Amino acid sequence: MKLARIGDTGFEVPAVLSEDGTYRDLSSVVGDIDGKTLSDMSWSVDLDISGLPRLPADARIGACVGSVGKLIGIGLNYTDHAAETGQRIPKEPILFGKATSSICGPRDDVILPRGSEKLDWEVELAVVIGRRASHVSEEDAENHIAGYCVMNDVSERAFQIERSGQWLKGKSADTFGPTGPWLVTRDEVADPQDLHLWMDVDGQRYQDGSTSTMIFGVRTLVSYVSQFMSLQPGDIITTGTPAGVGLGQNPQVFLRVGQTMKLGVEGLGEQCQTVVASR
Repeated sequence: MKLARIGDTGFEVPAVLSEDGTYRDLSSVVGDIDGKTLSDMSWSVDLDISGLPRLPADARIGACVGSVGKLIGIGLNYTDHAAETGQRIPKEPILFGKATSSICGPRDDVILPRGSEKLDWEVELAVVIGRRASHVSEEDAENHIAGYCVMNDVSERAFQIERSGQWLKGKSADTFGPTGPWLVTRDEVADPQDLHLWMDVDGQRYQDGSTSTMIFGVRTLVSYVSQFMSLQPGDIITTGTPAGVGLGQNPQVFLRVGQTMKLGVEGLGEQCQTVVASR
C-alpha cells in the first residue's frame, strides 16, 4: 500500500493511494498514519478501498507519517558522497538527530532560515519503523520496518559545519524535513538496496545515484541504531545521500530564494519544493 496524509497543515487525514491515482479517505478505518496505526496493520488485511470517499485532487499532501517520535539521520553513508566531501569512509554509522519539527509535506515550501549562507539539498531513502526495536539483529531488522518513503534532508552547511558543536543545528530548521508523498509498505519494496534516487535544482540534475552504494544498508542501520536507543513505531531513520550535494560542487553551489528542488526515489514517489525567504 501507499499510505499518505492529505489536508492542510495540522488537519491532515489518513489516506491510501488507489489504483486509479486518487487518494481515498481512511478516516473511517484509522485515526492517522502514525505509530499506533503502523504497529498493528491488521486493519489493512482484506481492506476494500473502493467504497471509501475520494479526496480532492488538488488537496495538500502532508508528511506521510504523523506524530513522529524520533527522526534519526545517517551521515556520510554513500561512498561517493563521503569522497566528494573529503571525508574518510566511516567505520561505523554516523548518527545525528534532526528535530521532528523540521518535518513537512513533500510539496511545501522550504524556508531559508535567518542568517543562512549555505542552504543545501540531500535526497534520501527514509525507513519508517513499525515494531518496537531494541537490540535487534540484522537478520531480524526487516521485521521491524513498516515501510519506506522519500526525504529531503535539507541542510544549512554553515550552521552544521562552521558554527561548532553537533550537526543538529544545521539539520533542524522548520521545513528542513520534507517527507513523503507516500509511506510505501515494506511488502511493495522488493529490495531497498536497489533503488534509484535523484535530485534536480531548477531543472539541473545534481544527484543521480543508487541505494546500492550505501556503506551501511537498511538492515544494518536499523540494527545498529537499536543498540543505542529503542526505536518506536512511527520513528524515522533517513539513511544518507549520494554524491551531488551543493557542498560537493566545485565551486560549491547553494540554494537561493526562488529556486526549486525536484527529487524522488524509485517506487516511492517524487517531491517538489520552492525555497522562500524566512517570514
